[in-house]
Parts: sequence; structure tokens; C-alpha cells
Amino acid sequence: MMRTFSQLRADQRGASVIELALVAPIFGTLLVGMVDISRAYDMKLRLEHAAQRAMEKVQQTQSANNYTNVSTEATAAATAAGYTGSTVDVSYKLECNGTASSSNTTGNAINATCSSGQTYSRYVTVTITNTYMPMFTLRFFPTSNANGSVTVSGYAGLRVQ
Repeated sequence: MMRTFSQLRADQRGASVIELALVAPIFGTLLVGMVDISRAYDMKLRLEHAAQRAMEKVQQTQSANNYTNVSTEATAAATAAGYTGSTVDVSYKLECNGTASSSNTTGNAINATCSSGQTYSRYVTVTITNTYMPMFTLRFFPTSNANGSVTVSGYAGLRVQ
């Protein structure tokens, strides 16, 4: 009887199966994490591309202060990328002598002007935001929302004058 126990203790067959059973959940978790991260990054790239399409519309506009269809173009580009319900924020900024104008906060930066003799520059930025729901929600993750989703944004900016 003692001889049988010593033979079983020395037997190495089946050890690799036990090691695989211990390591497989870790590898599975890493795989799911990589897929989640790559899908979220794909969403970010598509939203940035949609924002850049809106900037192309700004570049095609001949009038210096005519940006009425930028938000519509950004929404259409995000919808074409497959992200309906995206939030589009178009902002305008005027700088006089390198300092942001106070009209930027009131939303009148499109038609605002600098004092005579000052150098000026105008900027248009588009930010498209949507939420990404990972395969496994992690509410304790620092950047996640209360429901476990993650906010993903695409950004594009352009100096127009």
C-alpha cells in the first residue's frame, strides 16, 4: 500500500492539465480586456474621423464666419460611422495678441473682433462624444460612469484666420 502512494506522488502525468486549468482564466481575462480596449479605441478613432470630416466642411467654406453647418456635418459623420446619439460640441475661439477674448465664453466669438492694431486668430473645434459599453462593466474603474459605460470623445480643431 505504501508503495502505491509513493508511485502516485512521483507520477508527473496530468500536471500540465492542472497548470493550464489554473492559468486559463487569467489568459481569458487578458483576451477579453484586449478586445474591449481595441473596440473602445476603434470607437475613438471613428469619432475623431467624424470630427475631421466636419473640419473639412469648415475648410471648404468660403466665408470666414459661416460655420452654420459644422454641427450638422459632424452629427451626420458620426451617424455614418455607426454611432447614433452622439453629442456634438462645436466651439469657436478668438485670440487677440495671443490672449483668449472674453467673447469666447458668451458664444459670440464668431463675430467678435479685436481692437485695431492687435494680431488675431480664430479657431473652430469639434468634439464628438459617445458612450462605450464594455463586455464586462467595471463600475469601480476610475474613468467609468455609474452604469459601467466609458465616455469616448473624438476631437478636431482648426485655425481659420
